[in-house]
Amino acid sequence: MAPQDPNTPSGIGKRDEESVKVPAKDPKKKDEKKDEDLSEEDLELKKNLELYVERVQDPNPALQRNALESMRQEIRTSTSSMTSVPKPLKYLRPHYGTLKAFYDTMADSDLKKYLADILSVLALTMSAEGERESLKYRLLGSEGDIGSWGHEYVRNLAGEISQEYAKRQSEEAPIDDLMELVQQIVAFHMKHNAEPEAVDLLMEVEDLDLLVEHVDKTNFKRTCLYLTSSARYLPGPDDTLVLDIAYLIYMKFEEYPNALQIALFLDNLQNVRQVFQSCDDLLRKKQFCYILARHGISFELDDEMVAEDDDREALQDIINNSKLSEGYLTLARDIEVMEAKTPEDIYKAHLLDGRASAGASVDSARQNLAATFVNAFVNAGFGQDKLMTVPSDASSGGNSGNWLFKNKEHGKTSAAASLGMILLWDVDSGLAQIDKYFHSNDNHVIAGALLGVGIVNCSIKNDCDPALALLGEYIDKEDPSIRIGAIMGLGIAYAGAQNEQIRSKLTPILNDAKAPLDVVAFTAISLGLIYVGSCNEEVAQAIIFALMDRSDSELGEPLARLIPLSLGLLYLGKQENVEATAEVSKTFNEKIRKHCDMTLLSCAYAGTGNVLKVQNLLGHCSQHLEKNETHQGPAVLGIAMIAMAEELGVEMAIRSLEHLLQYGEQNIRRAVPLALGLLCISNPKVNVMDTLSRLSHDTDSEVAMAAVISLGLLGAGTNNARIAGMLRNLSSYYYKDASLLFCVRIAQGLVHLGKGLLTLNPYHSDRFLLSPTALGGIITLMHACLDMKAIILGKYHYVLYFLILAMQPRMLLTVDENLKPLSVPVRVGQAVDVVGQAGRPKTITGFQTHSTPVLLAAGDRAELATEKYIPLSPILEGFVILKENPDYREDN
Repeated sequence: MAPQDPNTPSGIGKRDEESVKVPAKDPKKKDEKKDEDLSEEDLELKKNLELYVERVQDPNPALQRNALESMRQEIRTSTSSMTSVPKPLKYLRPHYGTLKAFYDTMADSDLKKYLADILSVLALTMSAEGERESLKYRLLGSEGDIGSWGHEYVRNLAGEISQEYAKRQSEEAPIDDLMELVQQIVAFHMKHNAEPEAVDLLMEVEDLDLLVEHVDKTNFKRTCLYLTSSARYLPGPDDTLVLDIAYLIYMKFEEYPNALQIALFLDNLQNVRQVFQSCDDLLRKKQFCYILARHGISFELDDEMVAEDDDREALQDIINNSKLSEGYLTLARDIEVMEAKTPEDIYKAHLLDGRASAGASVDSARQNLAATFVNAFVNAGFGQDKLMTVPSDASSGGNSGNWLFKNKEHGKTSAAASLGMILLWDVDSGLAQIDKYFHSNDNHVIAGALLGVGIVNCSIKNDCDPALALLGEYIDKEDPSIRIGAIMGLGIAYAGAQNEQIRSKLTPILNDAKAPLDVVAFTAISLGLIYVGSCNEEVAQAIIFALMDRSDSELGEPLARLIPLSLGLLYLGKQENVEATAEVSKTFNEKIRKHCDMTLLSCAYAGTGNVLKVQNLLGHCSQHLEKNETHQGPAVLGIAMIAMAEELGVEMAIRSLEHLLQYGEQNIRRAVPLALGLLCISNPKVNVMDTLSRLSHDTDSEVAMAAVISLGLLGAGTNNARIAGMLRNLSSYYYKDASLLFCVRIAQGLVHLGKGLLTLNPYHSDRFLLSPTALGGIITLMHACLDMKAIILGKYHYVLYFLILAMQPRMLLTVDENLKPLSVPVRVGQAVDVVGQAGRPKTITGFQTHSTPVLLAAGDRAELATEKYIPLSPILEGFVILKENPDYREDN
């Protein structure tokens, strides 16, 4: 290679160009000029390095060795800032080619390997893009420690390895030498706090198992945090693989609560059992039970998991959620919101100008029905209110009966069921108070009582199955409303329980050709909820046959569209397991075929964040169709269901939905507000709030209704003042439009859900876990809202009660070792993402210190503000057991 002008980067000035353009005396001048700019030391360094380069080519091996040693020393000891190339590398640039050429002529010896090491480091700044020379010489060089050449070198090598690996995989060449190098690099990264880089390299070379042996006590938490966070952005099946490794690492270091969360995320009950079996500490097992209870799956402990009978009973009680009501009321007393509220307290009509309140004095059945729902939502779980649970004094003549009969026909169903909502989670007193309605001679009241029994038992499991015993006998009655009450009650009480007894009772209804369509639709939904995410083939078969048996005219009904949804619920979040069923759905009646297809796709990928599926659904939404196509509604909801998995996806979906509003047909515009409500449920984001506020005045009343309901969902349980104000103004704006006013009232009730103590967000545990039953309940309501006039404003308004499946106290309640509430100071602030950050960054920002129990808003995180106790769960949400810190000393 020709000697090069030191001012041109290596390998760029080609020989012929140089000989043409550059006159002979020019380099001399440039050289002198450049030398003048250098300081004394730099000059000396440059001279020395040039001398070493000459000496390396000396025939005498001793001189060669000395020169290489000195060169190596210079490179190693040079310090440089991050922005500039180290000086020795800079001055050796012109000689890179010379050394390469000489290397090729050397005979094999230790010296040749020694030179290869140095060339490998020089290639860091000098080799051409894509040549991978650094790696080439590394593999030819000595097996020395790579770390001694510094971080930048190791990172560069890692990058070249992943390219080389991909190339060799496609050529099916051996990769053993690469893997040895990977071992060294991973060990180096793990020692120097660069866990994410180690993980990335291992993902590139598809060998994450190496990670388990390289993690230690100091870095396993950061490694696993990076693994679990990156899993959301990886395509399948890599995502589950990454989480499996994280699970193994957590198990290795006995970080059981985290391992349990990963097992739940993967829906791997085998691993859940393993966590219980591996842990010996009874207290920690109690904490696991609280995590399982919050996630809402049925789980039976056996003697392998907990040996002692008494202990096992106590733990099973926690999983069965039997203490939920008690904990919730503890929170309510602490925050002093026990006093019952009336619908008027929520409407705050006195804040509006005259005309609106004038219309409100009329006692219309529709307004009373709205008040029933508002009352139920606001006082949910408190056990007392001013409409339904009023003690029947002699003077008032049993007021609760009076309110019940202020509702017309099917309105009584919702009114009677609202008692179940007020006594939510309190099974014993709930069943006692609802009992009186069973003796009514009005079928609608009995239907409501049956539904109320289901509601009281929601997410509470009980060994003696009171709900099944009470509701089982009413399933096959004559009256369709009673049947629906009992069936829907079972669906709510046993959601996620996969109860075989109920399946054998309900499947015959699906295949009964004489059964009315509404009974069949609710049966399907209840089965879908009970077997949510189970991929149960028998239930799927029964629902498919029910869809095939129904006549054309029936399949055109709005309620018929709930049947494909129930099929989707069976595969909720189960991704490609849905494919066989999706194939079958292509044979359905063309009225419902596409609708079914969209629903199945959106349910199967719900909560996965799968970008390709979102694009697929957006494609379906971009078509302009004839009037009677219904499948675009579920497609729009599907975008929200899939994208809600992580914050980035949510932001992108909100923007895509904005576009659909501008360009989409009417049936798409009706679904967009619902999708926005689902994306930000119980999380009032200002930009979404403004969009919905704009849509709530839309000329199309269906769009306006959907927007109003979504405003309620957006602020559900937050008492958000801005949304409450918007809804108050809407109530005066729509005071003449009964249907829209009804929606406004429902939304007002939702915003003040549980007086601001409840949330509908299906995500919990720092937005990591998605509760399948909660999401099932929400999307059932969403699909019902796609046709407001027929369902919510028709006689099936009680589908609003499906939201109960998603209601959870948004609290942090700390308990002591005997599970009694314990008040400790905690800091509550906005959660900060600390994945891959150096050092020990703060995990929350802008915090305030409160004493527990406290409320957690969307995106909030809590941490203990005292060293006196150690929490048994890494994530402070829901019930957290604290144990005393043995090393704690009071400062006197």
